[in-house]
Amino acid sequence: MRYRMWAATLSLIGFFVAVYLYLFKIGRIPGLACGTGGCETVQASPWATFLGLPVALYGVAGYLACLVCALIGIQKGGEQRHWSDTLLLAGAGTGVAFSGYLTYAEAFLIEAWCRWCVGSAVIITLLFLSAVLARRSLAPR
Repeated sequence: MRYRMWAATLSLIGFFVAVYLYLFKIGRIPGLACGTGGCETVQASPWATFLGLPVALYGVAGYLACLVCALIGIQKGGEQRHWSDTLLLAGAGTGVAFSGYLTYAEAFLIEAWCRWCVGSAVIITLLFLSAVLARRSLAPR
C-alpha cells in the first residue's frame, strides 16, 4: 500500500510540474521561475513539441493517468486490482523512456537545461521505482 501512496504523491507532484510547463507553453503565464534562462530555451526548441502537441501536455496526461492508477490501487480491495499496478508500471516506464529521450535532447541537441524538466525526469524515475516496488509487493512469497 505504501508504494501506491508514494506513486500517487509523485504523480500529483509531477502533474503540477507538467501543468506549470504547459501553461507557460500556451502563453498563460509569462515566464518560468528557472533562474538560468535554460527553461525558456528548452521550451522554445523544436523538441518541446511532439506530434504537433506540447511535450508538457503529454506530461499532464501521463501523470494524471498514473495518479488514477495509483488511486485505484489504494482503494479498498485495490490489492486485488493487479491491472492498475500493471498499468501504472507501463505508464511510468513509458514516461521514463520519453524523459530519457528529452534529457538527451536537452544535453546534446538543445544544449540547455530546464530545471523543471530535469525535476520531472527525477519524479517520473522515482514514480517508476515506486511502481516496480508496488508490483513486486503483489508477488507471492
